Amino acid sequence: MRWLTLIFVVLIAALQYPLWLGKGSWLRVWEVDRESTQQKEVNLKLRARNASLDAEVRDLKQGYDAIEERARSELGMIKRDEIFFQVLEESKPAARAQPEVEKKASPQVESAKP
Repeated sequence: MRWLTLIFVVLIAALQYPLWLGKGSWLRVWEVDRESTQQKEVNLKLRARNASLDAEVRDLKQGYDAIEERARSELGMIKRDEIFFQVLEESKPAARAQPEVEKKASPQVESAKP
């Protein structure tokens, strides 16, 4: 009876090996499922990008407004007999901001010393 139990245990272990560790095992199924989920997320992002590009292409094919907007923003073009005004914003000098940072940082360094 003892030998029969041992034979059945070995037989069950031999049958379970391909299920868990073989070519079509559960581990491989889980890995493929994870890869499939990641690919679906990538595909969803690419579909959104393609829809955006498709709408842009349709807009460029149908009307001149989109073409004019692109020419103005990307190429800096203006219409004939049109006056262009460029307004520049004042920027703060970086030299003033830098000493303030050093003043704030230096007490922390000095307080850390014994």
